Amino acid sequence: MSVIDVTDLRKAYGGRTAVDGVSFSVDEGEIFGILGPNGAGKTTTVECVEGLRVPDAGRVRVAGLDPVADHAEVTRVLGAQLQQSELQPKLTVREALELYASFHPRPADWRPLAERLGLTAKLTTRFAKLSGGQKQRLFIALALIGNPRIVVLDELTTGLDPRARRDTWELIEDVRAGGVTVLLVTHFMEEAQRLCDRIAVIDQGRVAALDTPAGLVRRSAGATVISFTPSAPLDDAHIDALPGLASAARKDGRITLSGTDDTVNAVLTLLARSHVTAHQLRVTDATLDDAFLDLTESPA
Repeated sequence: MSVIDVTDLRKAYGGRTAVDGVSFSVDEGEIFGILGPNGAGKTTTVECVEGLRVPDAGRVRVAGLDPVADHAEVTRVLGAQLQQSELQPKLTVREALELYASFHPRPADWRPLAERLGLTAKLTTRFAKLSGGQKQRLFIALALIGNPRIVVLDELTTGLDPRARRDTWELIEDVRAGGVTVLLVTHFMEEAQRLCDRIAVIDQGRVAALDTPAGLVRRSAGATVISFTPSAPLDDAHIDALPGLASAARKDGRITLSGTDDTVNAVLTLLARSHVTAHQLRVTDATLDDAFLDLTESPA
């Protein structure tokens, strides 16, 4: 059962189209990711879901509610961590947590939330004195403090160090395990691959692809990468004729090929037939980065 439905969403600013017919649905209890290049329309899309922007056309529903017409009701079921946020500079972390908890009829206990996000030692620190990463962790806590049914996280771990990022990923997995639906906007491919059940790739205001992370990787032009250093030269014509080959690169005597399982088998056959040994042979799957680059257009 879907808790977020976006149908043919359109939004323009001053004649420039930011979102051009975006459609997707988010099932209850899933982590749904939105990926895309800078300026692709990701943040505008989620701001329409949050009721912070009014669509020019299309339909958005959150738990069956219109985010604009039913905004007060939507804020009771949806928590949001925005891409850019600010608080009053002199507000302490404790005061912010207590203030936001007071906005909700059944708030979460902010103390374990602060502990999990590494904020306990900063409870008496004023907002203006927090580092960028500490501010980010605070905004995540504020998004979760109302015990929302749905939470929207825009650039969840920007500014966090690798350890804090992984701790935050574990927190989000725990949040989902508790029944909360997560809509995640990110540009970290590792984050999307680890957390998301499904991903919509948005490019130039449109959905370029929608699939599981594994499904997107399978769509990559070269789903398998083969690299090796041949003991003797191989005929370029034979390499270029390999079945399923998507790309071939040669650097410092090493050959890197992108293709399919058929490409791998054909490479091994070519090596045996040519009596050539493959030194440091590596066969790996393509990554979400590869799929992303295949699915999005290069900037002009």
